[in-house]
Amino acid sequence: MDTATIMAQSRPFKESEKPTQPRKTRQKAAIREVFLAMDRPLGPQEVLEHAGSRTEGLGIATVYRNIKTLVEEGWLVAVELPGEPARYEVAGKAHHHHFHCEACQKVFDLPGCPISVKLALPAGYVTTRHEVVLYGRCPACA
Repeated sequence: MDTATIMAQSRPFKESEKPTQPRKTRQKAAIREVFLAMDRPLGPQEVLEHAGSRTEGLGIATVYRNIKTLVEEGWLVAVELPGEPARYEVAGKAHHHHFHCEACQKVFDLPGCPISVKLALPAGYVTTRHEVVLYGRCPACA
């Protein structure tokens, strides 16, 4: 088959057939910068407050959409605290726990693990993971 025949038979990709590559946008770059700079779990509103000053026209819908994409890409992970909306942090951190300030509502990472995994469990129980959240006041609020 010659080149002219191949070109005549070729067609552009349909939208559903296009290979998907993570889009690099100004907004996503600003959101990534905020997570790296703050180095703690953040909610969408906190991200907007910090990234909005870096990127003109950034809205909450864009923040939510980009957080969802960053989670799907594996760059962010959700931090779930009982009775609280999800916050997000950069993926790949070593095992750690969280401190929730009851005054300002910010969440901070606690490096390491204060829990011995050799807890006295009843016979037949097997621990697969654990989560610890400490509550109190951060230095700024104490």
